[in-house]
Amino acid sequence: MPKMKTKSAAAKRFKRTAKGGFKSGNSFTSHRFHGKTKKQRRQLRGLSMMDKSNVKRYRKMIPAK
Repeated sequence: MPKMKTKSAAAKRFKRTAKGGFKSGNSFTSHRFHGKTKKQRRQLRGLSMMDKSNVKRYRKMIPAK
């Protein structure tokens, strides 16, 4: 049976961690910042860990190297 291909859309958006979790960028960061507090904007910078409930699904999309 051939290897599963990596879903390229998922590979562009998510990074695997060494322990098997996933990091991703935050939503609500592209525009309309006037409705958000400074604290919200600061905490939305950078990457965040994906919720455990979604990890199983994304593991199939991005197989380990």
